[in-house]
Amino acid sequence: MSRAGELVELHARSLELAAEVVDGLRPDQLELPSPCAGWTLRRLMGHIVGQHQGFAAAARGAGPDLALWADAPVGDDPAGAFRRTGAELTAAFREAAAAGRDVWLPEIQHGGPFPLAHAVGFHLLDTLVHGWDVAAALGVQAPFTAVVDGDEELAATLLAVAEAVPAAPENRVPGKAFAPRREAGTAGGRFDRALALLGRDPAWKA
Repeated sequence: MSRAGELVELHARSLELAAEVVDGLRPDQLELPSPCAGWTLRRLMGHIVGQHQGFAAAARGAGPDLALWADAPVGDDPAGAFRRTGAELTAAFREAAAAGRDVWLPEIQHGGPFPLAHAVGFHLLDTLVHGWDVAAALGVQAPFTAVVDGDEELAATLLAVAEAVPAAPENRVPGKAFAPRREAGTAGGRFDRALALLGRDPAWKA
């Protein structure tokens, strides 16, 4: 199996772990605040599902069309929307790996096309970090973090991608995907270090 194909299967593991968190999200909790400043869980879930759809379209060969990446409504079934679009994304990534297809990612500065392995790595990071966002909003981040840290391949890949995210000041201003890097501290594992590299506070609580 190619490196891209291996990453697709690792990405599928990350989706399942995040889906298990989202499965616990009730409709009446969608207005809770999340670690994404100013975003409720409803807005966060709309963003996550929209990203699933955007990456799936890109993996199937769509060009740099930002409209394909719009946030998507999740109604009163965020878990169902997450799992449905996540399954579609996994299928699209597997198809792209089999075809050796590069992908366009218009939300990233130069748009691409990017090697599929890079795109899958980007979304694996998004999946786990946003899974943590949901878990933190629900107060269950500790077990989620522990499961990821206990998966050697997943934790190492997450940290490697987080370390590669540009950290220059112009890339970490309001409106960009990530805040300025934080000090990681000494108590946490690789997940906490990845969160700090991306500007998240591993100790965040609602």
